[in-house]
Amino acid sequence: QVQLMESGGGSVQEGGSLRLSCVTSGYQYSVYCMAWFRQAPGKAREGIASRCSDGDTVYGDSVYGRFAISRDNAKNTLYLQMDSLKPEDTGAYYCAARVKGRASLSPAPYNWWGLGTQVTVSS
Repeated sequence: QVQLMESGGGSVQEGGSLRLSCVTSGYQYSVYCMAWFRQAPGKAREGIASRCSDGDTVYGDSVYGRFAISRDNAKNTLYLQMDSLKPEDTGAYYCAARVKGRASLSPAPYNWWGLGTQVTVSS
């Protein structure tokens, strides 16, 4: 079993920055790909960014060029650096992990999920 815990959410003005963290515990050696998703009220969960152990990385169109995903394997931590934030970036942000495959922005392949951290961007 793998446990994921997100942190770093908060409230920020438009144009500001935040860095989210997701700490992995448990059988983290089995994790191959990780990803960030977000969900705004009344909307479907949206894939933001995904990165696998071989460096395979993909970003969603809405965040490309503004957000950056990275992993620190020594700290068992996944990061999401979010710059130039917009009000439409508001939502609950979740990290997810899977044991194999390719970087993917679809939620279906992911085996484990964190409980989320809230990001609010005001104009």
